[in-house]
Amino acid sequence: MSDGSVATREIVEHPGAVGVVALDDQTRVVLVRQYRHPVGRYLDELPAGLLDVPDESPLAAAQRELYEEAALSAGEWHVLVDLHTSPGMTNEAIRIYLARGLQSVAEDERFAPEHEEITLTVHRVPLQEAVRRAFAGELSNASAVAGVMATWVARDKGWASLRPADAPWPAGPHRLAAH
Repeated sequence: MSDGSVATREIVEHPGAVGVVALDDQTRVVLVRQYRHPVGRYLDELPAGLLDVPDESPLAAAQRELYEEAALSAGEWHVLVDLHTSPGMTNEAIRIYLARGLQSVAEDERFAPEHEEITLTVHRVPLQEAVRRAFAGELSNASAVAGVMATWVARDKGWASLRPADAPWPAGPHRLAAH
């Protein structure tokens, strides 16, 4: 510890993750709804997933997740925010992207869902409504709240605060040292 004492901690090691605020031409956010057993209910979330494919860049992972979960591709990508989800108990880092210029994936090219994605549903919510839902506690997934709020602010600033999609990620995933 910072005072030189020793403490025992349980830490969840995490490979890192990405999330996508997919914003359509009508300023609607794409949300996926799926059951989350640890909280015992369905949550509206951003299309998102783990960095669990060897040598896959975070941007490629975000593009893959948008394709797999929402059957969408996007022509324009930027970094919105980088987060440590719960640094008191996990090293999880997540990068949230903004995707615009959305296009539907052809029906015959769509990903076949498996596991928890089998019951996943996709819907679009006006950005203003998503912000209202976050303030009301109706949208509670941390990366979704952060992404929606960051999108609201970035849009208000004319998108000038956005980073390139391949911007460095110094706070990105890292391995814990063994003790």
